[in-house]
Amino acid sequence: MQIQTVGILSPGDMGQAIAAVLNQNGLKTIAALDDRSPRTRQLAAAANIQDVGSLTQLVIESDLVLSVLVPAAAAEVAKQVAEVINNVGKQILYVDGNAMSDDKPQSVYAPQKVKRIAQLIESSGATFVDASIIGPPPRVPGRTRIYASGKHANELQQLQNYGLDIRVIGDEVGQASGLKMSYAALTKGLTAISTELLIAAHRLGLDEQLWNEVSSSQPELAAILTRSIPSMTPKAHRWIGEMEEIAETFKEVGLTERTFYGAADVYRLVKDTSLGKETPEERNRESASHTLRERSLSEIITILSDETASN
Repeated sequence: MQIQTVGILSPGDMGQAIAAVLNQNGLKTIAALDDRSPRTRQLAAAANIQDVGSLTQLVIESDLVLSVLVPAAAAEVAKQVAEVINNVGKQILYVDGNAMSDDKPQSVYAPQKVKRIAQLIESSGATFVDASIIGPPPRVPGRTRIYASGKHANELQQLQNYGLDIRVIGDEVGQASGLKMSYAALTKGLTAISTELLIAAHRLGLDEQLWNEVSSSQPELAAILTRSIPSMTPKAHRWIGEMEEIAETFKEVGLTERTFYGAADVYRLVKDTSLGKETPEERNRESASHTLRERSLSEIITILSDETASN
């Protein structure tokens, strides 16, 4: 099947960046923006994504539908898409492309869940690809990889010709999801643990001493935390579900789930702070005005400590 039009579900930070790359390289991208938020509409317009209104129209016009959604919404939206496919009789390629990134994250869920979504989509007559996006939104070439698995994963490689780095890793649905689960466990799990321990050190009056030691003995780690914790705060609400899905995945393979339920608790605390209520766009505007650059990691930890003290 020749891919000419890609439907984006949904054009958030990652989805709209992918669409922008595809548009710039000659593919048409569309989205169903009926009842969507002003932010989503603005992101879509910025990427030149065409609004086709309804989900039905999106399925009718798309050759490939790319799903980049939060875990709680992904299964329900896949069900809706499957119903539309049944109604209109359209043959499409459905790509579950939930993203993995330590600085621009989207969503993730367990391999067993993506297999159920695959069965749902395939029962409608469509084809399915399990995909894993690792890296930031692809605004800078060479920093974002899209891993794909499933019997039809090779079809997704057409997007190599339109600016995306597509890497097929196997023919089994669940392999790409398993990779992103493992990667997120590393990057976002580390961020959660580090955030909690830095807050603890702050409350113990030892934050300066601890940071001096980390900077001296673990300079690479200090550099990672200096980047990852400030960029995490406006997206902590998304990471709660991801940590819970990772916990369930680890339980499925005979490991403890407690570590990542704890990580989910850390992000649950962060999301209710003033930093957690910011949007990525607000942070970008603040950065442009130099306000954000003045907010050091130490200041961020102080804010998080103070605002979560009563929780």
